[in-house]
Amino acid sequence: MSDAVAEPARLSIEGPIATITLDRPAAFNAINLAIAKRLEQLASQVEADPAIRVLIIKGEGRAFSAGGDLQTIGAAAEADTITPVVSELLHHYHAFIASLRRMPKIVLASVHGSAAGAGLSLAFAADLCIAAEEARFTPAYAKLGVSPDGGGTLGVVAAVGVRRALQIFLAEDSFTATQAYEWGLVAKVVPISELAAATQALAERLAKNMPAGIAATKALIHRAPISSVEDQLAAERDAIINCMHSDSFRTAVRKFTSKEK
Repeated sequence: MSDAVAEPARLSIEGPIATITLDRPAAFNAINLAIAKRLEQLASQVEADPAIRVLIIKGEGRAFSAGGDLQTIGAAAEADTITPVVSELLHHYHAFIASLRRMPKIVLASVHGSAAGAGLSLAFAADLCIAAEEARFTPAYAKLGVSPDGGGTLGVVAAVGVRRALQIFLAEDSFTATQAYEWGLVAKVVPISELAAATQALAERLAKNMPAGIAATKALIHRAPISSVEDQLAAERDAIINCMHSDSFRTAVRKFTSKEK
């Protein structure tokens, strides 16, 4: 088996669209140290590539991701090595999540099957999420007596607010893709047979936006909840002026104004 095949996550790039596939299907794409390190590497590669405008994240096999690898974590609990083991795992996995939030590309999670624990967190730490009708989202943390990780409190709170986030993490065993859509966590729900095509279509639609506009819009939206009105307006001013210096803006304006004549 080659190194490329053996990797627990893989990257493919087609034009302006990159895809990271979680590839531990036998473990339902559970997050262990190997996959965390690989995801950190792949996200760094995508972040540094100026030609990429959209990143799709999906899971191989029957699930998006079952969350943290309980075999690894359970063994650490028995050996009383929780702190070093989980700290190292989250050092790499949280670096991956931080890159997703920071990178000037739109990150689109494509979810089927189970998205549990850190898998749920990943689905909603992405900028947008599309889901199959049969997808199930399972917070899982409360049943284990732990708090969320993997960016769960970032993505969920930003999308649904404090009260609904408390409900999701402390009072929901699981919820459907339709519920996630109604709560504003999912952009679109489609039959499982249409998920791949619908994901590609949405990614292509997003990739039609110019890089400067994608980067500035993403940054502005993510900073809005923690900015004062004055600071946010100043950031909007600076961002739009910066975007207007691009050749793509000049071309778009010429095309638009020529239609008006």
